[in-house]
Amino acid sequence: MSARSQDLPVLQREPGHPASHAWLTWALSALLAVMPLSFSIEPGIKAMPVALLFIGGVASLWRAPLRRSYRAAAPVTAGALVLAALDVGNVLWHRLGVRPLDHAAHVLLYVVVAAVFARPLRMTLVWAGFSFTAIGLGSVCLVQHYGLGIARAYGLNGGDSSAIECATVLLGLALLALVQVLHARAGSKRWWLHVAAMVFGIYGALLTQSRGPLLAFVPAFLLVLLVHARRSGRWRGVLAVGAAVCMGGALAVMTLHGAMLGRFDSIHQEVAGFDRGDPDGSVGQRLEMWRTALRAFAEHPLAGIGIGRFDKYVQQEIAAGRADPSIARYNQPHNEYLRALATGGVPQLLALLAVFGLPLAWFGRRLRDPDATVAATASAGLAIVVLYLLCALGESVFYRVMSQSFFFFLVLGLAVRVGQRTSCRLRGTQPAP
Repeated sequence: MSARSQDLPVLQREPGHPASHAWLTWALSALLAVMPLSFSIEPGIKAMPVALLFIGGVASLWRAPLRRSYRAAAPVTAGALVLAALDVGNVLWHRLGVRPLDHAAHVLLYVVVAAVFARPLRMTLVWAGFSFTAIGLGSVCLVQHYGLGIARAYGLNGGDSSAIECATVLLGLALLALVQVLHARAGSKRWWLHVAAMVFGIYGALLTQSRGPLLAFVPAFLLVLLVHARRSGRWRGVLAVGAAVCMGGALAVMTLHGAMLGRFDSIHQEVAGFDRGDPDGSVGQRLEMWRTALRAFAEHPLAGIGIGRFDKYVQQEIAAGRADPSIARYNQPHNEYLRALATGGVPQLLALLAVFGLPLAWFGRRLRDPDATVAATASAGLAIVVLYLLCALGESVFYRVMSQSFFFFLVLGLAVRVGQRTSCRLRGTQPAP
């Protein structure tokens, strides 16, 4: 045996990860692969994949390797648990009943579901499922816009009010596909699948005409490109991908006959109208809601007005003449940070910042990991966090179950997946495939 081979660690198979049970590996991978689609459809059958994954997660919690994976990802899971705990505390403090606990329950659900990401999986199947979902949802948006004449496509879940959530999910899937494009062999079937997912995901999001998610997508997209270019040193290839996406995006915007550009051009006019006391349009109404949310926070800085009670507060303010009637139909302020301040005060805002900040730092530190799989997974997780962190400036991203579930499913799951590989490496054992 050479001196070089003696220096290499001997990798042993981690206990609890038998080479058999291939059917379970495929089944869990398939369930994970369809999860983004289940978030995006209306029928009740969508609860079946997450229910099965929850059972699988609970059944895995006793395994020592899994507990080590959670410990490695502790900062990410800690932020989610603190947010859920404050949600529960807020509901109990304000005596709001059982229904507002729904959001906290979903966060805890995905803390458990994340355990499945530490099991042996066929990750090529999981990433392919995500990309097929992007292609499918993008195609739905194409049919809605060009076939049914719907100005703002909205996907399959929630009706026309869910255009922003549809765009957020599509752009998140496009970012995941981008990571796979950068790491796949150019020209392979897998590469073309993820390229198609990017195209349909981005174009479908454009058809929703949702400005906030599209603006948030740009820095997340550039960050993924920059991270890969620095790690791989292939600046020309990365720049070519970036240029192709930018050119394709410009052509896509031109096909909308100026509708998307018109929505961006209207921002200045709506801000000016708000300054004159006329909060007309979505931007002006957002500014009016933000002002109302800040007033709620000023009145209740520590406990807030209570989760799910923003609409009641708005009605009171309109009746008192302190808010414009144009925002009467809104039940959340279209800004996650202000929603946290208004409904839960300073503690809720700090918890929200932890939900974004802790994963941001945790994934960021693993971008240069010697394991290329760890680095790629961390890049995907970081991209989703950045997308949501910026989207939260113009939308309550955790108010709707669709966008909330997409975030916690991916961020917690990818963190536990990274934790599983890094903890195995430290112990000299073979990580799950």
